[in-house]
Amino acid sequence: MTDHSLRKPVRKAVFPVAGLGTRFLPATKAIPKEMLPIIDRPLIQYAVDEAREAGIEQMIFVTGRGKTAMVEHFDHAFELEATLRERDKALDALEPTRIQPGNLVAVRQQVPLGLGHAIWCARAIVGDEPFAIILPDELMIGHNDGTGGCMKQMMQAYNEVGGNLISVLEVPHEKVSSYGVIAPGNKLDGFGGTLTEVNGLVEKPKAEDAPSNLIISGRYILQADVMRTLENQEKGAGGEIQLTDAMAKMIGHQPFHAVTFNGRRFDCGSKVGFVEATLALALERPDIGEAVRAMAKRLLA
Repeated sequence: MTDHSLRKPVRKAVFPVAGLGTRFLPATKAIPKEMLPIIDRPLIQYAVDEAREAGIEQMIFVTGRGKTAMVEHFDHAFELEATLRERDKALDALEPTRIQPGNLVAVRQQVPLGLGHAIWCARAIVGDEPFAIILPDELMIGHNDGTGGCMKQMMQAYNEVGGNLISVLEVPHEKVSSYGVIAPGNKLDGFGGTLTEVNGLVEKPKAEDAPSNLIISGRYILQADVMRTLENQEKGAGGEIQLTDAMAKMIGHQPFHAVTFNGRRFDCGSKVGFVEATLALALERPDIGEAVRAMAKRLLA
């Protein structure tokens, strides 16, 4: 590949959303965990909004059984819209759920073989193009300073260096065993110290063996070559096909960088993280923030 080919526009994003959401049972028995709302927007909506802010055009959902509600969320709801119009109610709340026809594609991951396998299931739709990956469980909220969301920040870096990029965050060393961790190289000038060369990747290392405390935080921009690596279906940590292992094999053959996200991350795959995200975003809402703050004071009194 030439350098020019490693900077093709990124038009597609893959959303691995086939998980069972067992940590949120019984709520997720009949409802996809990605449809659980942070206030009044489901997690999948935050993820799609982040992708669209970054200029992504086509959304690829890798789903499983019982996950059709996510696709329906972005469909037209004729009865609902007709009823709202008859009652002279605004439709503004539904505007973010509209996706241009043909720009939402769903494929099935029939067996839960890991994140790498889920991404591989989207290979026919990704084709030979670079693509983004967004994990909706990782709710990434940018600061109100004009830098935008996580994927927008990554896209800006991609336009400069091309190749492959991952989003990283710094965590205490004792927590690295729960994540993929990077072996960092040189930092690049001109990016505010946020762009770092990646020399290696390790999936869920022991704290004493970890090459850094910079964890992969659920956002990626990858070249289509990763699909050919995943084609081998090699199992890694936990007996699953790990995306981290496939990416590690590309290091040294293509440019690989880590973008330190300028914003906040909420682990909405955990109950505490989900509650934290709900409270944090509610406090910032102009319509309910003051009431939520007063409520919190009453509860803590």
